[in-house]
Formats: sequence, C-alpha cells, structure tokens
Amino acid sequence: MVIAYHPFLDARIFRKEAKSLQKKGYHVTMIVPRRNGHLFDIDGTPFTKRFRNKVFTHEGIKMVTYNWESCKDQLSKVLSNENVWETQGFTNQLTQLAIQQNADIYHTHEYLSLFAGVGIKRLMKKRKGKDVKLIYDSHELTPDPLNPRYSEKHRDELKQKLLIMLDEVDYVITVSDSIKSWYLSHKPKLPVEVIYNSPPLAQKYLPKEYGSNGLTIGYEGNFDDKKGMKEKIIGITELCSKKLDFQFKIVGGSRFNNPFAIPEPLQSNLTLTGWVDYLDIPNHLKDVDIGWIDLENVENSLNFKYAMPNKFFSYLNNGIPILVNKCHEMEAFVNTHQCGVVVEKTNATAQDYADALLYLSQNKSNLKRMSLNSRKVMENLYSWEKMEKRLFNVYQQLLTK
Repeated sequence: MVIAYHPFLDARIFRKEAKSLQKKGYHVTMIVPRRNGHLFDIDGTPFTKRFRNKVFTHEGIKMVTYNWESCKDQLSKVLSNENVWETQGFTNQLTQLAIQQNADIYHTHEYLSLFAGVGIKRLMKKRKGKDVKLIYDSHELTPDPLNPRYSEKHRDELKQKLLIMLDEVDYVITVSDSIKSWYLSHKPKLPVEVIYNSPPLAQKYLPKEYGSNGLTIGYEGNFDDKKGMKEKIIGITELCSKKLDFQFKIVGGSRFNNPFAIPEPLQSNLTLTGWVDYLDIPNHLKDVDIGWIDLENVENSLNFKYAMPNKFFSYLNNGIPILVNKCHEMEAFVNTHQCGVVVEKTNATAQDYADALLYLSQNKSNLKRMSLNSRKVMENLYSWEKMEKRLFNVYQQLLTK
C-alpha cells in the first residue's frame, strides 16, 4: 500500500482493504507519511508517544514511515516533462522505500502516490527485471473537472499526466459507478472495479420501531469550518427543537484543535461523542433515526456529484434512512432502493432540512419502511463482506495474468 496523504489508520485503506488482504493470507506492508515527524489519528490528532519507530507492526500490518516534507517536491515533478520523471521525480523516498519491499502488487491511493507507483513499476523492471502489478485506488477524481480551485490550464495538465500514468496501471479501483464510467470514457480497455466504502455488516442490528414522538438525526464523521457545517447543524437543531422532541447526535465531531462550541440553549438537544473507534460506530448509531449528509457546492465538484462516502453506507448498515441534498450518485441510490429522502436542492439550507425532518416526524411508517430497506440493501448487496470479494477478485486476476 503506497500512501501520500491518508492517515495510516484510514478506514478504507487500513481497516478494510489491508485487514481483508491480511485475513486472506497476503503479506501487507503500508508505506505511510509522517508530517512534521508525526503520524496522525483520523481526526487529525498527532501521535506523540506511540508509533515513533520508522518501521513497526500494527495489528499484523507492517508500517514503513517516511517524511512527507522530504519528497513532496520530487513527487510534484509529475507535472514536469516525462523525460525528467526518472532523474528528478522517482528519486523520492516513497518510491524508493516501496521498491525495497520487493512486493508483487503495489496498491496506490492518491494522484501523487500513483506517480510514485509508476516510478516503482518502471524501476523494478529496470533494476530487477521484475514485472510488478500496479493498482490505482481512486477514492475520488483527481483532478476534479469542475473544481474552480485550479485553473482550467492546471486541470488540463493534471489530466494529461493522469492519462499517461493510467497506461501503466493494471487495475483501477474506485468508489462509485459514475467515477468508473469517467475512467472508461477515457480508457475503454482499462480494468475498473467499484469497491464501495461500506463497513462490515453490523452484527447486533435490531430493526428500529419509530414508536416514540421524538426524532434523532445523526451525523457521522469529522467536520471543519470550511463547509459551514456547524452553523447548519445549529440551525437545524434550533428549528426542529421548537416543534418536537428533537436530538442531533454527532458521532465524531471537530478535528484536532478545532472545537465545536454548542450554544447553551441547545446543549440538551445536541450531543457530540468525539472520536470513536471504527468498530464501535454501530453502537453509537443505535438511537439515531435518520442519517444526515450535506455536500455544499455540488455544481462545482464532480466528486460531490459522484460521491458515495463512508457515512452513507454506515447509516444504511444500521438501518438508518439517509437525508441528503441533491447529489447525483447518492440521489440515484436512495431513489432506487427507497432508503431515504433527497432534498431537491444542490445547496440545501438548515430550513430545507428542518422541513424534511418535520415532515418525516409526522410519517413514522415511511421512516420504518425506509429503515428496513436500508438494512436489506446492505445485507443483500453492499456490505464490506460483499466488497472484499471484489477486492480479492482484483488481486487474484492480477496474480494469474
């Protein structure tokens, strides 16, 4: 596993893929970045007393660490002319440490780790005469064709280099059918598999009854000020708590050094668990009636249009219907499986969500039906147990080629 940005305990990379491959009998090594000398927890908290060794084993997975600052300039050479890649780009620490592992399959997770992976593949062939397999696990589209953060010229440069790198990729894994379609529209012969960000099936699931008069909305994950999410949470809570017995439960919360101050009048209506262990999330969602997802500026992000985030499947896994704004991929899923409600706006306000919640509070039979549909679709189609079979199949295909 070749990693440029993600924390080493990332739910998809470590908890799901690495642990599943280990269980299947693979020897798994993760090459992971330190920033300012530290590894970080998933909420951004630096580990100061643990995980200090350059190489260590965690839950049976070998971790090899490197300093991000020492190789970011070399990795940025991806945008240079291809004839300088080997002399100025592939000398980076990530590529070189990965080569030392002498692995058979290299599984990359970001645009820049894909660049490192191309270097691994070329240099392993040149130095050792070894043909290794390269996977690009595209958690999102980079570059995002709609994101105004980059100029059109810069997006075009990134895209052209991506298309060059994809010619050396043996398999693309991605997180939604729409992203798969994007890749196939550019490289029709490229093997692409969709592996959703699904959790393992919650084992202590009990169907929800929706018998009480109250309503609890849940949000799972971290958030930050950039999204204006705190204001929206406070707004929804203020509006709904005036009309019914209402709770807003946040499983997770603010990132490190970015506290969320709950206004005093809402302290009995709004709770934060703080960071919880990945495997313990289902226990914290037992009292949640509806799961909330809000992605802003959908018009300016193909990734948001195509997103299928971890929390989406985490809610469904626990029989929790989804409440989401208008995002293409999630909207299609919710409508197909009748497992939630879509607010028909790409930029939904606190009032829009409050209106939907107040309507649902008066229609508990609909909520119960959507809840049963949510759990059923995970049991039948989308749990991690189903997804890891897709992962194993990708690996098996690469090893038998």
